[in-house]
Amino acid sequence: MKSFRGALIGAALLALASWSAPAKVFSPTTFKLANGLDVVVVEDHLAPVVTQMVWYRCGAADEEAGHSGIAHFLEHLMFKGTPTVPAGEFSKIVARNGGEDNAFTFYDYTAYFQTIAADRLELVMKLESDRMQNLSLTDDQVYPERDVIVEERRQRTESSPQARLGEAMRYVLMANSPYGRPAIGWKQEMEKLTTADAVAWYKKWYTPSNATLIVVGDVKPDQVKALAEKYYGPIPSHPVPPRIRPQVAPLGGAESRLTLKDENIHQPAFSRLYVAPNYSTETKKTALALEVFDEIFGTGTTSRLYKALAIKLKVATGVSSSYDDTAIDPIAYSVTAIPAPGKDVREVEQAVDGVIQDLLKNGVTDAEVADAKTRLQAQAILARDSLSGPAHSIGEAVATGQSIEDVENWPDDIAAVTTAQVNEALRGVFGNGVTGVTGWLLPADGNTRAPTDAAAAANTVPASSGPIR
Repeated sequence: MKSFRGALIGAALLALASWSAPAKVFSPTTFKLANGLDVVVVEDHLAPVVTQMVWYRCGAADEEAGHSGIAHFLEHLMFKGTPTVPAGEFSKIVARNGGEDNAFTFYDYTAYFQTIAADRLELVMKLESDRMQNLSLTDDQVYPERDVIVEERRQRTESSPQARLGEAMRYVLMANSPYGRPAIGWKQEMEKLTTADAVAWYKKWYTPSNATLIVVGDVKPDQVKALAEKYYGPIPSHPVPPRIRPQVAPLGGAESRLTLKDENIHQPAFSRLYVAPNYSTETKKTALALEVFDEIFGTGTTSRLYKALAIKLKVATGVSSSYDDTAIDPIAYSVTAIPAPGKDVREVEQAVDGVIQDLLKNGVTDAEVADAKTRLQAQAILARDSLSGPAHSIGEAVATGQSIEDVENWPDDIAAVTTAQVNEALRGVFGNGVTGVTGWLLPADGNTRAPTDAAAAANTVPASSGPIR
C-alpha cells in the first residue's frame, strides 16, 4: 500500500510524537447510493478547493486476449463528448472555470479527476456523471485517437531502451499473468482496436456499481451526498463480470537473463525483478512486512543497498528498490543500480547479490525495522496535506479490493510488524532458490564498464511501470 511514498518526511517525523493510537489517516465519511456507487468524502478546509475523482474497477489486466490497450484507449475516448457536451469541451469547460483535469489507467483501475474551486463542485459532478452514462463515439473520433495512443506507445516505450528492457523483463517474470503485458498495450493489437471494441468495454465496465466517487476538499459530507444523489444517483447500474485472472507461472528456479544493447545507451545499468505478494486478505501481513523491508533494503541513502554499493564498495552511484503492493494479484519487486564511473555492471550485480545473501543469512535488525516503521508512518501523515494524496491513496486501495479500514488502519498495521515477520517475508521473495529476472542495459558495443566521464552517463535504469495518462 505504498500510496504514501514520495512525500517529504522531515516535518512529519516531528508530528509522530503527538499522534496517538489508533493512528487514523484521512477519517473519511463514506456512503453508497442506491445504484451501488460508493462515495468517499474527505474534508479539508484549508483552502476553498476540491478534487473529484471517479475510480473504475477495471484496467489493463482485465482486457481480453488480443485486445490489449483497450482500457487506456477508452480513457482517451472518454473526452470525446456526449450529446450535451461536444468532443473536446469537457476539459475546456473545466479550464474556463479555473480548474484542471486529467485521467490515468493502470492494470487494475482507470481514474478520472478534476481539481477546481469548491463552489464549482456541482459543475464537475454534472460533467463526470454525464460521461459515465452518455458517452457518444463515432469512427471519425475513434480512429484518429487510436493513432494518438499508438504514437504515445512509440514515445514512451519504443523510443526508450530503458522502457523496452523493463517491458521485456516484466513479460518474462509475469508469465501467464496479465501483469506481464504492458498496461499501454502491444502495438500490433492497439493498431487493430475498433469503435465497437471501445463501446463494448465502456458498456461492460463503466457503471455506478463498479465505481467509487471520491471528493476531497472544502466540502461537507451532506453537501456531497446531495449532489451525488442528484447527478450520479439516477444512472442505472448493471453487473460486471468477476475479475478472475490467470496467475503467474513460476520460473521453476530457472535463471532468466535479458540483455538489451542500444546505441543511445552510454551508461550500463543493472536491474532485477522478483515476484512478490500483493496486499490482499491472504497475504496482508507479508505485504506489510515487505513494505518495511523495502524501506530498509533500497529506499534512500540510509538503505542497505546504498550503504553497501555506493558508500562501502563504491561500485554504484545510484541504487534503489521498488515495491508497491497495491494490486489484485502478485506483482513485481524491483532492484536497480547504476555502476560508478569505471566500474563494471558485473561488479554491481555481484554486490547486490552479496547484500541479498547477507540478508538471507542474518536478516534485518530490530533497529532497522523500528526506523523504517517510523519513516513509513510519517508518509501517512504527509499524505493528508494535499487534495490528491487522500484521493489517490483511497482510490487505488478500493479499486484493488482493499477497504477503507485497510487505509485508515495502515499506520497501526505497520507499527505491528515485527522483525521476525520482515525476515520471513524477505526470504519468501529472495530465498528458496528464487532467481528472478536479471536485466543488463548496455551500449551498442556491449561494453559492460561505465564510462569514467560522468557527463556520458546520462541514461537511467529501467523505470518501474506506472499508470499511463
